[in-house]
Amino acid sequence: MTQVSQTIARLSASNADFDQALDTLLAWEGVSDREVQTRVDDILSEVRARGDDALIEFTGRFDRLSVSAMSELTLGRARLEEAYHAISDDQRDALDQASERIRAYHEHQKPTSWQYTEADGTMLGQKVTPLDRVGVYVPGGKAAYPSSVLMNVVPAHVAGVEDIVMVVPTPDGVLNELVLAAAFVAGVTRVFTIGGAQAVAALAYGTESVPRVDKIVGPGNIYVATAKRAVFGQVGIDMIAGPSEILVISDGTTPADWLAMDLFSQAEHDEDAQAILVAWDDAHLDEVLESIERLLPTMEREAIIRASLEKRGALIRVESAAEAAALINRIAPEHLELSVAQPDAWLDQVRHAGAIFMGTYTAEVLGDYCAGPNHVLPTSGTARFSSPLGVYDFQKRSSLIQCSAEGADRLGRVASVLARGESLTAHARAAENRLKS
Repeated sequence: MTQVSQTIARLSASNADFDQALDTLLAWEGVSDREVQTRVDDILSEVRARGDDALIEFTGRFDRLSVSAMSELTLGRARLEEAYHAISDDQRDALDQASERIRAYHEHQKPTSWQYTEADGTMLGQKVTPLDRVGVYVPGGKAAYPSSVLMNVVPAHVAGVEDIVMVVPTPDGVLNELVLAAAFVAGVTRVFTIGGAQAVAALAYGTESVPRVDKIVGPGNIYVATAKRAVFGQVGIDMIAGPSEILVISDGTTPADWLAMDLFSQAEHDEDAQAILVAWDDAHLDEVLESIERLLPTMEREAIIRASLEKRGALIRVESAAEAAALINRIAPEHLELSVAQPDAWLDQVRHAGAIFMGTYTAEVLGDYCAGPNHVLPTSGTARFSSPLGVYDFQKRSSLIQCSAEGADRLGRVASVLARGESLTAHARAAENRLKS
């Protein structure tokens, strides 16, 4: 008999109101309200106009850190190396192993320049060039995410970016040595201990001390996300990410306790995180629900997990594996766990997912830290049109065109006709100047 729970919703795809219930569950509005937007706009304007002075003022106001010069908010490679040697042997080994795996994976992503020559001697091609300088935002304060440092910095390093600048807020002046050690391992050039919208502004516009970058990547709160959206165009950005999310598809072969903990692993991020499990067996869903209810009181972040599951979590009963596959593409999850006996058989059906974790033994959390693929993934259904962060996000491509005399004649005749059809006479004549006759 199906259990009833106040902790997490039970939905059935066969119910008449399922589509509406799912849409409500998935709905996420990440757009800032007017008050946040106004405050961010003011901060951006101040930093753009006053540079370092504004950064020092905002750092004192928001991070309760009184300094007189930006040199007090700047850390070089030597300080990062000091942190690397100060952490425990276990932490240092974990950072090294994770960094090596992430680097090895992203080495496979590196695109190459290419060109080819046509029969008449015309050469066409593509030149791949790394960005000159990248800014990486890393959350600070109570949050400590060395894994975020590795995932954002290592692919930039592999891409060939020579100058990687990191910003991290340090409320009350508290430095996180593990985060700094990760910055050293990953290849960060220098660190500025600033955060919030003011840090994004400094990276986007440049100040007397903080260099202007070509692209800003990395997660942050609503002020950081709003600032990144505002400066896009001045610089590139990775994405505007929503809350973390996981969709688990289970055929009943994975222990219920494992599945409950997989759901918890995303729900514990924050109250807006989303954890959904889909199965086609009521008894199995009952087992997972029992595990959730039993294990939840044992969790250190019980209140956050409970709030997340109550607000945005669900156990969904479908009629078949085929119906589950259709649901995957409708949800387009950030993390997809195919906790099934034959995950390979599902791949051709999955069109929209940020990362796919295949089989009973592949917990999503392994991808968060050390499997190798990037954990910066599209959220809120944007996997329909976007991809994980990677080497390609830190490079740009230039087209190469070199015409021989014969090629200029052949292409020029085509271009002339099309240009005159668009009433662009100068275009046509520029092509016609190079015709043989």
